[in-house]
Amino acid sequence: MGERRESKKRETRQRISDVATALFFARGFDAVTIDEIAAAASVSKMTVFNYFARKEDLMLDRQDDLKLLFFREAIRARPQGQSPIAELRALMGRLREQKHPFAHFDRRSADFWRFIAASPSLEARLRELNDEAAEGLAIEFAGPKPDGLARLAAGMIVLTIRTARQEAVGVFERGGSAKKANAVFFALVDQGFAAVQGMAATDARGESS
Repeated sequence: MGERRESKKRETRQRISDVATALFFARGFDAVTIDEIAAAASVSKMTVFNYFARKEDLMLDRQDDLKLLFFREAIRARPQGQSPIAELRALMGRLREQKHPFAHFDRRSADFWRFIAASPSLEARLRELNDEAAEGLAIEFAGPKPDGLARLAAGMIVLTIRTARQEAVGVFERGGSAKKANAVFFALVDQGFAAVQGMAATDARGESS
């Protein structure tokens, strides 16, 4: 019974998000009200807020991915002796093979990210999620009170993903293909992650000297 209830909650949440996204694309983010979303989804306004604390979260509904929770899980589950950044580079390789939505670009996903970039409130919310992602990664790297190096490494990883995403979307804006966009994304991710790995290696040599 509990499993069925949870499944129904997930379906309701997804329906509300899908309805909201369609309205946002049709009329613009600022032009659509929560009342209109609730009516179109056949739920109450309170139900919408039960699932989404903020209007922006209706559009940015894959928050676990945006907060990089799966990065943190990969770090915890990495093989013994594997460094956190090496595990994250391996994870990105797996995501590429899977064509995971987080790490795969086509014209539809490019339209989504362009829509986010065009809205100051959505961009502000995305920055908040990026900050949460960086803080969470820093804690995974160095414990509950991460030092400056851990924060720097975490911030660089988040910035790498954000920059690579922007560059991939830019490929479509210049008339490029999905193949080119994905190649640009992963090339920048690899460069950024390699820089973080090199920084960590330099610090380790310094500590041992």
